[in-house]
Amino acid sequence: MSAASPTTARPEEETPPTVPVDPVTPAASPAAATPDASARARALLVPVADQRAAAPAPDVAPVLPGVPAAARPRVQAPSAEPADETGPPCPWCEVGNRPDRHFCRRCGMSLAERPGAPEARHPWWRRIWNVGDRPVPWAGERPRLRRGIGRAFTWIAYGLVLALVIYGAFTVDTAWSAARDHFAKRAQVTPDSAAASRSFDGHPPKALFDKINNSWWGPGVSQSADGEWIEARFNEPTRLLDILITSGISTKASDLSEAALPHRMDAIITTADGKQTTRRITLDQVSGPQQQKFRAQNVVSVRFVIRSAFNVGADKQVSIAEIEFFTRAATSGS
Repeated sequence: MSAASPTTARPEEETPPTVPVDPVTPAASPAAATPDASARARALLVPVADQRAAAPAPDVAPVLPGVPAAARPRVQAPSAEPADETGPPCPWCEVGNRPDRHFCRRCGMSLAERPGAPEARHPWWRRIWNVGDRPVPWAGERPRLRRGIGRAFTWIAYGLVLALVIYGAFTVDTAWSAARDHFAKRAQVTPDSAAASRSFDGHPPKALFDKINNSWWGPGVSQSADGEWIEARFNEPTRLLDILITSGISTKASDLSEAALPHRMDAIITTADGKQTTRRITLDQVSGPQQQKFRAQNVVSVRFVIRSAFNVGADKQVSIAEIEFFTRAATSGS
């Protein structure tokens, strides 16, 4: 047993009294040392303060707990290609495939399509409406849905198309008649009677519709004759397409200065149902007939009211040599 540790006595024996031994005596053996010797040795030690404990702790600011880094994905190397599939190479990845395959065994792309190959020409009806020109989405991708203002514009366009279809359905007869009037042959129609606000002696209203261009009508008053009128009447409702008006007393250019020439006139059209429509006619200061478009149907009378004139004077009156009406010819399919 060591001298630094006390001896444990058995329970049935009585421990003998310990005899004190001088620690300075050299003859004392370590085995004879008692527990009091260790206590006296510790008392001789000079206590030294712990410098680490005395040092002040550094001021450390609190920090947030660390965020664990996400695990990086592991790239799996492509497996070895089977050596038994040797056929036409894929146009996308150049890997051989068996002739009975429709899709590549590596990239999964279609073997029937080649990148950058020219597309087949679409039929004319698909080219007009651009049907089939949108790119086909890849497998696993959802086509983008049109929302917001783009979808609103789409519905607005559909509404405009529907409105045009409805408008065309109600005006198809009018459009068809207008097209026929434009390409139809013209035939001259003569009024059944004529009337005027006043007439110069020897120049009655019927002189305007006698198909003779050297006879004329005049109101018999000088200056511009504003408000004077001449009227052509039809017994049966007539469809009028054009009119020819010859100003002056004849078609000769030398006779232009002999009378005042009408400049602006109002054409008041009366139809079979009693409705009246006014159109403004503007003429030039030239000799010969001047053509005016005059689309009107079911006409029973046309009144020409003079509003202004060229070459007016105290010794001149407004003169009109001829007014001719034209309708759709019977040989044009009417």
